[in-house]
Amino acid sequence: MTFSKSSPSGRRVQLHRALSKLGWGSRTQAWEWIRAGEVCVDGQPVTDPLTWVDLDRQRITRADEVAPVVVLTTLALHKPRGVVTTRRDERGRPNVYDLLPPGLPWVFPAGRLDAESEGLLIFTNDADLSVRLTEPEHHTPKTYHATLTGDLTPEALEQLRGGVDLADGRTRPAQVRELRPGMKPCRLEIILTEGRNRQIRRMAVAVGCRVRRLVRVAVGRYELGDLPVGACRFLGKEDLLMLLNGCSAPDRAKATGEADG
Repeated sequence: MTFSKSSPSGRRVQLHRALSKLGWGSRTQAWEWIRAGEVCVDGQPVTDPLTWVDLDRQRITRADEVAPVVVLTTLALHKPRGVVTTRRDERGRPNVYDLLPPGLPWVFPAGRLDAESEGLLIFTNDADLSVRLTEPEHHTPKTYHATLTGDLTPEALEQLRGGVDLADGRTRPAQVRELRPGMKPCRLEIILTEGRNRQIRRMAVAVGCRVRRLVRVAVGRYELGDLPVGACRFLGKEDLLMLLNGCSAPDRAKATGEADG
């Protein structure tokens, strides 16, 4: 039996993404399993993670375990400060998975917040949704409230808006406004359309300030609102539309099941 290695027509995905969509693990884990020869398609071992498969017509197994039927699940968490986004931490710090409700299917964070940051964190088992929320080409806006120490001059404020030179390149222009003009400490609302590691903290240092507190308050137009710290909320169809605001219209339609075909 041979398997296609070129992009086919119809509703098919590459094998490593298929395993992720079916809720077995991350795409990185899936890649390793496939390379190790642990995955079969229609009873035949497949070792190329980029092989195209049909989720509706082909039988995918790993170590004789049939791929589960998974209900797509997306939820919002109000991440507390001091909690890490990774499942395992060598320093033994609490992690976000301890805060998720029991009985969930396998889900993963669509994007991260560093340990000292707080606010809205989206969990899902929908790999396509995660890509739309995290990949830079989709320009999904994320809104943060940042409390800064230091003297934020008008020139520094314009730098934050226009782009800051960091070690990994110049940042995209950002929407930045003062929440309490003229008051100390300075509080800013910052809207980014990219997600680099500790980006706002590094931007602040680049203009002579430091972040004292950082809270993500929205992804797209979906807001953290009054969700208590440490609590979760399941997202419905209308929530997904709010979440994806800022993506292209085809992205929003596909993610909410409204795409043609």
